[in-house]
Amino acid sequence: MNKNTLVNSKLVCVALNDKAQLAALDSTFNEAPYKKPPTQPVLYYKPRNTWNVDGAEIEWAKDMDGNDVDTMVVGASLGVVIGKETCRVSQADALNYVEGYTVVGDYSLPEETYYRPDIKGKCQDTTAPVGPAIVAADKVTNPDALSVTVSVNGEVKSELALANLERSIAELISTISHIMTLQAGEIIAVGFAGDRVPVAKGDKVEAAIEGVGTLRNTLGGA
Repeated sequence: MNKNTLVNSKLVCVALNDKAQLAALDSTFNEAPYKKPPTQPVLYYKPRNTWNVDGAEIEWAKDMDGNDVDTMVVGASLGVVIGKETCRVSQADALNYVEGYTVVGDYSLPEETYYRPDIKGKCQDTTAPVGPAIVAADKVTNPDALSVTVSVNGEVKSELALANLERSIAELISTISHIMTLQAGEIIAVGFAGDRVPVAKGDKVEAAIEGVGTLRNTLGGA
């Protein structure tokens, strides 16, 4: 994969932060094994083997036998780039630790359950492109007011207003900094639309945030 990545050390993604998705899953979360909705941010990593860049090809995923999987999906998020060591910061002070913002794509296998982390589905090679660049924090007046769109072959398939996230960007930075120390250059993908977009081999995907950038990638395997 292309090593020219914007990520340093950690790419932390926040799942289940779309209010509409949480509402749709409410009855599921109140049944076994959950018994109640999540009370803290649901996090997962996109490890180093997944990191990729704007313009690069996304490898089509394979199953355990080495055969191409039938379906992949994509989501996109605002990426919050940490500017300095961030440990146990308050929500009021959290945005002072942000260097800038970028776009994060997350290509994966469709999720069937949220009970256990989906390592197989989330950790396929090259499936976390980031870019195209980092926009300085002082150029984005209110990151919680941004919207993320995903287009496939020129047609808009998904749009998420960050105002509809369950937890704000400052709250997420504060909470995550109490779980782990964040270092300069590390990125938090703050939330994805609950309905991931199905993609096919050869599809051209654009993940766009006005004022931040457009991340363009193509699915391999065609």
